[in-house]
Amino acid sequence: MNTLPEFATLLRERMAAMGATQLALSQGAGLTRRTLALVLSGRHDFKLTTLLALLDKLGLEVMIVPKGAAAGLAPEPADTGAPPVKSLIDLGQERLAAPRGRR
Repeated sequence: MNTLPEFATLLRERMAAMGATQLALSQGAGLTRRTLALVLSGRHDFKLTTLLALLDKLGLEVMIVPKGAAAGLAPEPADTGAPPVKSLIDLGQERLAAPRGRR
């Protein structure tokens, strides 16, 4: 899993499997429903502590492994030369470059 949309999909699938509602998950993780909705949209960046709180309530945890080891866990995405997760600077530059009606 390398992108925010992939992470959001994982969270939504886990919520559905557990029968968890957004209200119950947000309250259990100590988040507002708006913050949870933003995370689940897969379009917004968030803090690690937010991630950890959500994963804890969903019975999941983070595992950090060397890229060489991770390569055997999932298929490699096509190498476009760009990082798989956009930085806040990249997102801001895209927003500034967007036509006025799309901001």
